[in-house]
Amino acid sequence: MAVRNVDAGRRVKEAILKELPSAKIDVMELDLSSMASVRKFASDYQSSALPLNLLINNAGIMACPFTLSPDNIELQFATNHIGHFLLTNLLLETMKKTSRESNTEGRIVNVSSEGHHFAHQEGIRFDKINSESEYKTMEAYGQSKLATILYVNELARRLKAEGMQITANSLHPGAIATNLLRHHSILNALGSFFGKLFLKNVQQGAATTCYVALHPQVKGVTGEYFSDCNKAEPSSLAQDAELGKKLWDFSISLTDPK
Repeated sequence: MAVRNVDAGRRVKEAILKELPSAKIDVMELDLSSMASVRKFASDYQSSALPLNLLINNAGIMACPFTLSPDNIELQFATNHIGHFLLTNLLLETMKKTSRESNTEGRIVNVSSEGHHFAHQEGIRFDKINSESEYKTMEAYGQSKLATILYVNELARRLKAEGMQITANSLHPGAIATNLLRHHSILNALGSFFGKLFLKNVQQGAATTCYVALHPQVKGVTGEYFSDCNKAEPSSLAQDAELGKKLWDFSISLTDPK
């Protein structure tokens, strides 16, 4: 488990082991808003020589006040997209090696959101990622989640062109009763009040992620977007292959250690 809060991660590990004593779990520190943290995690994982055939990119922040990451990138874009982009690229050779040596399918699963529909009209504002004067919390969130889908689709295309036995898909987990809206006190309060009636609990919210990651029916399926354990149709912007290629190049430029 790659976690930002190691103490919280260890408590989760202990809870899992109480229910499943045979589970083998390592807790490792990872802050996806920081490229230095991502690089350290990837280096430590590679040094462990452990195989890797499943990567679930699940971190996310939503509608926070304008903030720059340690790498001077708007925080939602940095955490929800750039961190996952860099982590996946750094671990990709390990996944390819595992897939070749075990002759099993690797799966990359990125959690996006129906919130990708809230993105800017042009999709990704490449020249205004860090514009505080034009920052709107929900549009920035939508932009980051749109980037997730575009990136996964381009990654799936590249892996398929290489003939790799690795799939890449994105998904919407549903509206879940969590503290994701903590930066919007009124919405968070309403969510807490009505959550048990109208929102998914954490287990229900994890269902689509588990389905895409593990279910035999998804074998060989790649470059798709899922919701409620079924294929779904993302926005037209999310299906724009040229925008995806442009985002890939932009993301490479941001993560290039120079």
